[in-house]
Amino acid sequence: MIQPKEPLPPFLAEPSKLGNEISITGKWIPTKKGGLFRKSAESKEMLTEWEDIHVGAKGYSGMLSTEINHAVGEDAVLIHHVFKDSDALVDYFSSTGTEHMVALTKVARPQLHMIRGAKITDDLREALTKKNVLGVFGEFIFGFVKGDYKRPDPETAIMVTAKWTCKPGASNYMEELKYWWQRVGTDAHSMEEGLLRFEVYQVIGEDALIIHETFKNSDVLKFHLSKGTAEIYKKDIDKIATTEGYFFRGPVSWTIRTYSKFLRLPATYSSQGSHFTQPGGNMSDGLGE
Repeated sequence: MIQPKEPLPPFLAEPSKLGNEISITGKWIPTKKGGLFRKSAESKEMLTEWEDIHVGAKGYSGMLSTEINHAVGEDAVLIHHVFKDSDALVDYFSSTGTEHMVALTKVARPQLHMIRGAKITDDLREALTKKNVLGVFGEFIFGFVKGDYKRPDPETAIMVTAKWTCKPGASNYMEELKYWWQRVGTDAHSMEEGLLRFEVYQVIGEDALIIHETFKNSDVLKFHLSKGTAEIYKKDIDKIATTEGYFFRGPVSWTIRTYSKFLRLPATYSSQGSHFTQPGGNMSDGLGE
């Protein structure tokens, strides 16, 4: 079904203030699973290695924000970094990242990593591809950020990053996928006041989108999943696309995990672990006072 194109409402059409910042959000799992009641040695070493990486990342001048989040209910780590620009990311992965890669890959393996920004350079894509990281790269196409980019309360806010890929078989699926996510953003702007950030990125080289959302708290996310735009539009999106991963970062309650299972989202949940943000914040996660 071909949907008619609609003009973007003003709040979705505003240029992004991301500037040159690049965000990377990804998942790592241990090479060997633990038993029923205890984690594997590889899982413990993976966590230790990532905590070491976090310590070094805090001291890197091009790192604006870094998080090492432990997954809930599975042996996994969700990592999140914000770099000041593509050059900083390339330099980091060529130096600090290389130093840790050998030790890390002995005990863990990367899964989906979503890299997003206003503009993705060829050098950036090449640098991460050489590290054998399963990465997809998205460039901003539309969205909104409420509160003039003020950083939400990290004690309550939940960040959601996901990839949606068009099903094979129809040349117009990509335009339809954009249409339905435009509908989500348009309606959610007023219907879900606590949806503080909604951004859509087009994946380079694929018929796919990266969606990034920030919810004020669990109650807002619960409404989004049970009665809001996720509930309203997911059936339409499911007809033309599938999702490879949903990453939830923040204090996700068990009720949220239950609702996302009802929607059949391949979700990974994490509490906020070790984290650091440069004074003043950044445009990707939000500005400080």
